[in-house]
Amino acid sequence: MNQSPERLPIRERSSRAATGRHRRPVPAQLPPGAPALVLAAPGSGDEVSAEVASVVSVENPHVDVRLSYLADGVEGMAKQLAELAAERPEGALAAVVVPLVTGPYSRVYRTVREAVAQSGIRATVTDPLGPHPMLAEALHVRLADRGLARVDRMRLFNIAAPVDGVIVATAGGEEAARAAETTAVLLAARLALPVVAASVDSAPSIRDAAERLHRIGASKLAIAPYVIGPEADLEKVAAEAKAIGAGLADALGAHSAVAQLAAYQFGHALEEIL
Repeated sequence: MNQSPERLPIRERSSRAATGRHRRPVPAQLPPGAPALVLAAPGSGDEVSAEVASVVSVENPHVDVRLSYLADGVEGMAKQLAELAAERPEGALAAVVVPLVTGPYSRVYRTVREAVAQSGIRATVTDPLGPHPMLAEALHVRLADRGLARVDRMRLFNIAAPVDGVIVATAGGEEAARAAETTAVLLAARLALPVVAASVDSAPSIRDAAERLHRIGASKLAIAPYVIGPEADLEKVAAEAKAIGAGLADALGAHSAVAQLAAYQFGHALEEIL
């Protein structure tokens, strides 16, 4: 099999995305005046968000993909949404906004919803991209890329782990950390290792998670940033990794799973609306 590990088929959760391994995330055809897919990025002009938007656009050329940087504030996004509405029939759904976050992030969602309200247009805001098995797979790949997990590239099963405990570090506060526990369980099943969730901006902290792993006998730790990138202080995560003597994987970044799940969220919203 020559298929890239980032493209391996995976069973989708029916409640969050289209079912079936081979089903398209977005319908092959959209009606005239269909809503735009607006990717709401926590950053400001970062390359990662731009790359995600580019991948979504290339893989779905019939979709009007826009990128909105939340660092521009409520007014900036509201203006962009109003411009989208002006390009569509009056009263039509103008946008499906997909926040580029892996879990609930109150600050991001507050900004997005305030912008939608201020714009006065019809728009819907989707759930976060995670939790999802594809993101657990992506974390596994990122760990393997740094030599922190060994994998059978045919199936992405763990063979022999260079570490004996993993911390899934997310951003967005305690709610996001709780939601990340699902992904931690999915990753633990892949690695056959203890995996715990932590927050980079609240409790439970990365050090809390490290102490928890130490108590169950894990001594060689790794941190897997469960973030796309712009929504977290990655320098702080690197400092925490150094402080606890843990290996550090790269953030998810523009991994193919991120772009695919953004498209799934858009397609799922269309199924319910159109």
